[in-house]
Amino acid sequence: MIIRTRLATGVCALLAALTAGLAFPAGAAAGEPTGQDAPKVDLVLDVSGSMRARDIDGQSRMAAAKQAFNEVLDATPEEVELGIRTLGADYPGDDRKTGCKDTAQLYPVGPLDRTEAKTAVATLTPTGWTPIGPALLKAAGDLDGGDGSKRIVLISDGEDTCAPLDPCEVAREIAAKGIGLTIDTLGLVPTAKLSRQLSCIAEATGGTYTSVEHQDELTDRVNQLVDRAADPVVTPVPAEGADRCAGAPTLKSGLYTDREEFGQQRFYRVDVRPGQELRASVSVAADRAVNPGYGVLVRAVTSKGREIVRGEAAGNGRTDVISTGLRYPKAESDDEDAPAEAVCLAVSHSFSAAAGVKAAPGLPLELTVDVVDAPSEAGDVASFGLGRGWWLVGVLILTGFLAGLVWGWLSRWRVAVWRTN
Repeated sequence: MIIRTRLATGVCALLAALTAGLAFPAGAAAGEPTGQDAPKVDLVLDVSGSMRARDIDGQSRMAAAKQAFNEVLDATPEEVELGIRTLGADYPGDDRKTGCKDTAQLYPVGPLDRTEAKTAVATLTPTGWTPIGPALLKAAGDLDGGDGSKRIVLISDGEDTCAPLDPCEVAREIAAKGIGLTIDTLGLVPTAKLSRQLSCIAEATGGTYTSVEHQDELTDRVNQLVDRAADPVVTPVPAEGADRCAGAPTLKSGLYTDREEFGQQRFYRVDVRPGQELRASVSVAADRAVNPGYGVLVRAVTSKGREIVRGEAAGNGRTDVISTGLRYPKAESDDEDAPAEAVCLAVSHSFSAAAGVKAAPGLPLELTVDVVDAPSEAGDVASFGLGRGWWLVGVLILTGFLAGLVWGWLSRWRVAVWRTN
């Protein structure tokens, strides 16, 4: 399975952290789940004529989708309200105006009756057009109301046939409404053009795009997305970073938002005790026209400015969101009363404003902080502390030197034996 995850708008499903030194409103908690309403998912399925193609494990695309839907319906969590919308399922004619209105709610979003939903899916037959844009608009209406998580899962085997209602623009309009709706897309045996379109739709709302060529891949991915909808909605807490480490606010584990101006660097402080590991992620979103060529950098530094470890990412072209992260495990201490280390997170980006675009306010920034118990055993490079020194390099050099001596001695011994014989 090829999964291309592109973060967008207010993304980053990062975990996170809250403040200890900031004056937040009483009762505010960083990363605290909100949303008491049930999570909602609308599965939007392409039932156009091209779904007759028999190229998914020897069966038609429609048959693979039906089988996947039946398995997903069996596995849907009880707390999730699920609906099914179709596009291209009813009109077989050639009138474009009529074909581009062909989207209907097959099963309404609400408490799931699995038998009724499966019966509805069984009636589907590949029929007509591919009105993705109109279907997305209707699906957004299906999920209207409530403050629980909302997710559209779009499954299609062809690009939209109803332009100029561009589905990418439709997705951006949905994101601009600020209703917290995420669109994930899956392409069945996709062409390059379809992949670009579905990626654009997902990217606009912080969703994911997945290319699918096998029925089990489709089942697994849709199940993952439906399960993800059941995760609690997390509201970021505002935090105002400082221009230097000394004046930085102290954050605890949580999810934070800030704005960073072009060419600016923001500092945030996190206390890390011996035996703990700091995990931090940062995303910067371009909410206006910017120049191509950009990057984001997050560094963990000591209070004296020495860099411990860094994470960076760069890109060119579409500039919705760019993200990176880092990990810093602090070694155990024999002193049970050893104080926590003040680690500063320095965040900067290299976006630049296009001509005629206002530089203020700064670009939206989302920061995730998580302080957890460090691994008891070294499981990866971060656990060896490469960001904190060169001791491992020295060990490797010494090992190589000793190995060279042993190999040289063995070679001389073999030559001596050969000459004797």
